[in-house]
Amino acid sequence: MSEIEKRLMTLELSVAEQDQVVQDLSDMVNNQWQEIERLRAKLTTAHQRIVSLEESVPTQGGQPEKPPHY
Repeated sequence: MSEIEKRLMTLELSVAEQDQVVQDLSDMVNNQWQEIERLRAKLTTAHQRIVSLEESVPTQGGQPEKPPHY
């Protein structure tokens, strides 16, 4: 095998490895994006529940009741 063929093979292997790394990183970003979307949906649901609970709690004179230890 000539020197040029060795260098070409080395370059081809390097490009193949880089292609795999790029694909792995792309898959990782995609998975993280899906997880972010799931967490965003859960956060929205939790926020809606909190707002609903706050609206259903009776208050005295528009001010929240202080806990007894105050």
